[in-house]
Amino acid sequence: MPFLTIYVNGLLLILGFLTVVWLVSLVLKKASIADPFWGLGFVVVAVYFHLSTANDSLRKVVVLMLVTIWGLRLFGYLLWRSYGQPEDYRYAQFRKEYGPHRYWWVSFFQVFVLQGVLLWLISAPLLSAQYYEGQQLGLLDGFATVCFLIGFIFEAGGDYQLVKFKSNPANKGKVLNTGFWRYTRHPNYFGDACVWWGFGLFSMAAGSYWPVLSSVLMTSLLLKVSGVAMLERSLKSTKPEYTEYIRRTNAFLPWIPRK
Repeated sequence: MPFLTIYVNGLLLILGFLTVVWLVSLVLKKASIADPFWGLGFVVVAVYFHLSTANDSLRKVVVLMLVTIWGLRLFGYLLWRSYGQPEDYRYAQFRKEYGPHRYWWVSFFQVFVLQGVLLWLISAPLLSAQYYEGQQLGLLDGFATVCFLIGFIFEAGGDYQLVKFKSNPANKGKVLNTGFWRYTRHPNYFGDACVWWGFGLFSMAAGSYWPVLSSVLMTSLLLKVSGVAMLERSLKSTKPEYTEYIRRTNAFLPWIPRK
């Protein structure tokens, strides 16, 4: 099949998948269940891309394996974190603003369709890296793998350290500033960005360059929309120590803390 046909079919698959998740959210009255399925959505569409492309390069196998590891880890972590918890405050606020009689259908477009379109746009490197054969695995693939591994370690490690920190009641209201969090205020978001730059490099290694824009989009979302910017506003108002933490520690790129 042509590249564009597979890519558009991927959008339809993602929207169908998230429509099912939306129906479940109506039963649970919890639109925030969309968050865990973000990672799983990439696995679903990557498997479809894998089955729909004809080449048999080793790069194709590596990309599918890495996105599956990343997506399932993120899905499991977010599902575990949200299990038994009330609806996330962002979605609860939207539900309050629109009213329960409207939000059931507003949430479909505001949360699930929007997430599906973003997921589809960002997934472009997963298709191009599997669609085009390019050259055999080479130096650029090595850089892509290293970038992915650095990102995965920061993301998964940062999440693990945060869980351990929060599990201690004595840390309530305090700021985590050890481990990865000593060098960046958002190691999980930095790691996520690195993961997607890794997939962008795999796409370049396959000979396709425009999908790297997806890596730019993901990084922009993490920095300006749903990641760093949103969380910082909340933390500044709830944790008195956070202002000093900001002065010492980089927001995104890891670096030695300032004195």
